[in-house]
Amino acid sequence: MGGFFGTVSRRNCVADVFFGTDYHSHLGTRRGGLTFYDPVSGFQRQIHSIENTPFRTKFENDLPKFSGNAGIGCISDTDPQPLLVRSHLGLFAIATVGIINNAETLVESTFSGPGHQFMAMSSGKVNTTELTAALINRKEDLVEGIRYAQSVIDGSCTILLLTADGIIAARDRLGRLPVLVGQNEDGCCVSFESFAYRKLGYRDLLELGPGEIVKVTADGVTQLSPPGDKMKICAFLWTYYGYPNSSYEGKNVEVMRCRNGEIMARREAEEGTLPDVDYVAGVPDSGVPHAIGYANESHKPFARPFVKYTPTWARSFMPSNQEMRNLVAEMKQIPVPELIQDKKLLFVDDSIVRGTQLRETVDFLYSSGAKEVHMRSACPPILYGCKYLNFSRSNSEMELLARRIIQELEGDEGQKHAAEYADGSTCRGKCLLKAICEQMGFDSLGYQSLDGLMEAIGLDRDKVCTYCWTGEE
Repeated sequence: MGGFFGTVSRRNCVADVFFGTDYHSHLGTRRGGLTFYDPVSGFQRQIHSIENTPFRTKFENDLPKFSGNAGIGCISDTDPQPLLVRSHLGLFAIATVGIINNAETLVESTFSGPGHQFMAMSSGKVNTTELTAALINRKEDLVEGIRYAQSVIDGSCTILLLTADGIIAARDRLGRLPVLVGQNEDGCCVSFESFAYRKLGYRDLLELGPGEIVKVTADGVTQLSPPGDKMKICAFLWTYYGYPNSSYEGKNVEVMRCRNGEIMARREAEEGTLPDVDYVAGVPDSGVPHAIGYANESHKPFARPFVKYTPTWARSFMPSNQEMRNLVAEMKQIPVPELIQDKKLLFVDDSIVRGTQLRETVDFLYSSGAKEVHMRSACPPILYGCKYLNFSRSNSEMELLARRIIQELEGDEGQKHAAEYADGSTCRGKCLLKAICEQMGFDSLGYQSLDGLMEAIGLDRDKVCTYCWTGEE
């Protein structure tokens, strides 16, 4: 996916942008970039690969070279950015977060004539941030251009622009990702994660509505385009992506995850399916608070039968090779034998996507002496690849564990009954649970219901994107 941070201040803001951007490192693993504007020296920019080295390490040596009272930073899972763009609208830096599904179509239909060109990346694809900038530049001013770009993009696109007189921030048309603004005595900042600016001494000022465009200066915020009426914020911000300290639409991530686990355990107790286990544990890291809530509600002891060794290991999905990703994940898992040997364990994970590493985790627990391993997913079965962000994107939906098992159980006919399979109370839903247990080696399996998940988040369902579970836009 990706994240961003920007500041406009009455003082040098290099440190704020550096640390604010670094606090978004959990959202991306490929590229990091910083751009600053100084009235004397103008724009300064640096982009680094962060696939094998953390953002902070990569940029520490660059800091003395930067100066300015305005700047933006970006963590990206896709394109190198921010980009510096010169056009009839002036010179500006741009960073985006989102996905453009119709990128090739937009390039061919809009920029295929003489005089147009795009710099291809090593993959041969167009940098989507460059494409967004080109769409913006088709109009007579930045605001009109942003609105045009967002209207023709199939997917999602949240935008930060750094100009000589401030930052223009635009939340995605349907608000799939958050944009928050903080303020202190020296100026204002704009951020994906609210905890990033709170830690730097900024207080909450406002959260942009879906499609809203604002200009941020040291003196405050000016609305350039009002928010739309419809919002579809991504539910996975709470279950997986978001950092525990952050809040979106007024709903804290850690509080939601604990409440989510409580709701799961409460429902199982009511249905009489709560297993008798020695410990409840979370699959590190984002599964842990869900498990704490589950343990508190079920009155089962919470424990950590295995921990992740992270000081020298990068995130498990950083390597491009799947075999290496699996090996990295395995090397990070360090058991606590005293909490595994002859114990009945229930694990809560934030989600079950492809199931590859989860199967290896179960094998690892049994080889370490576990008597039983029960698994719970903090969200419903994932049946559709995400069309709007990078979560659960795949070459084929058959890479998704639940889809694959449905195909094995009933072939193409089963795909017509995906909603029924997603409901664990139906005959098909029970068959899905049983088949996954047999294939993955679980003693029991349970998924959070969509109703339970929405109760935990605490927003109206029509304001939350649940496409990856329901297939409904």
